Amino acid sequence: MRQSKRKSRTMLSYHIMISAGMLWLIFFNIVPMFGIVMAFQDFNPGLGFLHSKFVGLGNFEYLFSMSDSRRVIANTFIIAVSKLILNVVVPLTFALLLNEVGNLKFKKAVQTVVYLPHFLSWVILASVLLQIFSLKGSINGLLSVFGIEGKIWFSEDVYFRNLVIGSDVWKEFGFNAVIYLAALTGISPELYEAAAIDGCGKLKSIWHITLPGIAGTVVLLSVLGLGNVLNAGFDQVFNLYSPLVYSTGDILDTWVFRMGLVDVQFSLATTAGLFKSVISFILVVTSYLVAYKVADYKVF
Repeated sequence: MRQSKRKSRTMLSYHIMISAGMLWLIFFNIVPMFGIVMAFQDFNPGLGFLHSKFVGLGNFEYLFSMSDSRRVIANTFIIAVSKLILNVVVPLTFALLLNEVGNLKFKKAVQTVVYLPHFLSWVILASVLLQIFSLKGSINGLLSVFGIEGKIWFSEDVYFRNLVIGSDVWKEFGFNAVIYLAALTGISPELYEAAAIDGCGKLKSIWHITLPGIAGTVVLLSVLGLGNVLNAGFDQVFNLYSPLVYSTGDILDTWVFRMGLVDVQFSLATTAGLFKSVISFILVVTSYLVAYKVADYKVF
């Protein structure tokens, strides 16, 4: 009885500790979900949810008939998938190269330097990047030495998408590399010693020992990243883009922001947001199922 009472008090303490977080989750994540009813209405703020005209799937038909929506969805997929692939390949390559460095102090210094951008917000980084790639920025100054005419790079729709993808990879690859470096520590040094005795070089050791040793981690991170395919980075794009680059840089999140809060088309914005949420939910469930099958990863 005493043990049961003690356990009950302990569980009560835990529930009290998480109550603040649960209240935050309910009020800011669960309660707003009732707003999805606007996706099936011709919503009028003056009439509210209860009296606005119900239009069924009319908003979805209108959404997918718009050329803007198709362009935005395509931009979102291209940017998000490119980020997903490069945010695996680049950190993995960097981790493999850094793992071969023998000087421990130099290794830690490099790891710290490339890790720092992860902690900076896109508000700060966007200001820095816009200055660097401006007409009088350092990039154009360097190119002028070779006789190349300067541009306002982030205002050119041809370059904007690549700059967004590249800057995101630059910001995050140091953080992602830490995960792979941690996985590399789990590989036994004896395997490399045995390979060296057999005459195996560095490249063959990486191919036959290192990559198979961290294959589970690589597959797991890649699969779990599928759940964020439609999250192309609102903070980044919103702080970097302009109307000049809407054709290649406008994504679902920025488009929903403009439709809902700038153009006051609440129903259309909610419809696009609901479409994204449903697809993201399907991808998240699928990615966890694949992660369980491939890497034996379980959430519960």
